[in-house]
Amino acid sequence: MDADMGRRVNGLKEMTNRPEIAEGDNRSCVATDRLALNGSTEDFSATNSFVQQAMTIIMDEVVKKAGDARGKVCEWRSPEDLKELLDLELRDDGEAPAQTLQRCRDAISYSIKTSTTMAPVHSLIEDVVLGKVMDMIGWAEGGDGLFNAGGSMSNMYAMNLARFQSCPDIKELGLSAGPRLVLFTSKECHYSLAKAAAFLGIGTKNIYVVPADKRARVPFMVNATAGTTVLGSFDPIDELADACWGGAALVANSVAWNPHKMLMAGQQCSAFMVRDKTGLLQRCHSANAAYLFQTDKFYDISYDTGDKSIQCGRKADAFRFWLMWKALGTGGLERRVDRALEMAKYLTEEIKKREGFRLVVEVAPKVKERMLKKGSMMVSYQQHGGKANFFRMVVISPCLGTADMDFVLDEISCLGADL
Repeated sequence: MDADMGRRVNGLKEMTNRPEIAEGDNRSCVATDRLALNGSTEDFSATNSFVQQAMTIIMDEVVKKAGDARGKVCEWRSPEDLKELLDLELRDDGEAPAQTLQRCRDAISYSIKTSTTMAPVHSLIEDVVLGKVMDMIGWAEGGDGLFNAGGSMSNMYAMNLARFQSCPDIKELGLSAGPRLVLFTSKECHYSLAKAAAFLGIGTKNIYVVPADKRARVPFMVNATAGTTVLGSFDPIDELADACWGGAALVANSVAWNPHKMLMAGQQCSAFMVRDKTGLLQRCHSANAAYLFQTDKFYDISYDTGDKSIQCGRKADAFRFWLMWKALGTGGLERRVDRALEMAKYLTEEIKKREGFRLVVEVAPKVKERMLKKGSMMVSYQQHGGKANFFRMVVISPCLGTADMDFVLDEISCLGADL
């Protein structure tokens, strides 16, 4: 075992509280055609150094200067000038840590130290990230969107926009101005749809699981899920999009995506995008607050995104993902996803080989209790359909290796040996 592999195994040992893999163990050299799955892909020493340097920048350039009344409130630059000054582009290849730290300094330098007025850099960053994602989705002509506090909020945005597009009078006149609306979705949809239906006054009993409702009700939205919470399954999105008519159903024209899930961007980080350039978000959510959204500002007010949002103030969620994307590159993000999928395949095959393991067992709650009290790991469980409780494995972290998968199986077997 080389020194670098030894360091990584030791780091994983501390993270999972498992014994170190013995030298020569075949489990430490598992690989696919493209990816080595043993050990972590992360350099923890470099990560620790980066975080320390980033905190120094934040303290010196943000915290200390914000309290200095002698300093300028901002280094004002127009959006067009900032596009020239800042390297906002997201590329296939990642950057060195020193470059990523410089991105932080640049963002701080041109941010307000107390809307585009309040967040000049972050408004541009959000625009760049959304544009890149829309391009990857295949929306050649672009669209509109924003980052918000989680996928549940994104689903509520989608539902509210779909209702507004179907029955715009409801915004001003209330629910009495529209017919009874129903929503079509799959059985495995996220529970936040029910929350949104209740919050918006649509009603949870007006959510119908496909096949389509045969009664005389008005479908205002069809929801499809790409990667369900429990099983990670995909609805037939292309077929559903083809089946949607006109503009009444928004499924072909909107996407909610959570980088804080599989890509492990910091919570919360959810992008909601619509294939619309007519100002649908603005028309649906605007309140035209005159003290914030003046039309006679001295810069291009199209960069003011505040009135498109349900919230007034928003955190700069796009920045953390943009910084991560700059550091890793599109290729690095792709490799993370590929590795997670290969790791899931490895774990599945190992489960099939082990005596005493099957997909669903009734001992999951007790095993979960024991693992938490022992402090060795934390794996969630749940029921699904008519099946008993089972462990729901999430293996997206680039810090994980095949030795960790083996440890999970060994630990579950040990904790449940007497059950």
